[in-house]
Amino acid sequence: MNNQNQSGQKIQNPSMQVPKTPQMNDRDFINDMLATEKYMTNSYAVALHEASHQHLYDDLLTIFNETQHAQRSLFEHMFKNGWYSFDAESEQKIQQSYQQHAGYSNQFPYGGTQ
Repeated sequence: MNNQNQSGQKIQNPSMQVPKTPQMNDRDFINDMLATEKYMTNSYAVALHEASHQHLYDDLLTIFNETQHAQRSLFEHMFKNGWYSFDAESEQKIQQSYQQHAGYSNQFPYGGTQ
């Protein structure tokens, strides 16, 4: 499956060069940490849904927020160094997606108005 748009434009900062050796480099370590933080954030979200005791819930929520902030910080560091990129999408595709999903609001309870 090709997720790249027709223009092929990437949203990315200039890449900070790291040595290409068999040993892990800064990018490898940070990428591994980012994957771990994403996993932990998802796991804490599940735990929050299942917590029945208010104090446990509050503690888990604090840890979840700290984990989420760490994940965001790692992402921002990788993006700043050009190690994380996105494919730019055309205005036409964005409008098509918007129109497609805007019709779903009539399926919401209370007619989609809040």
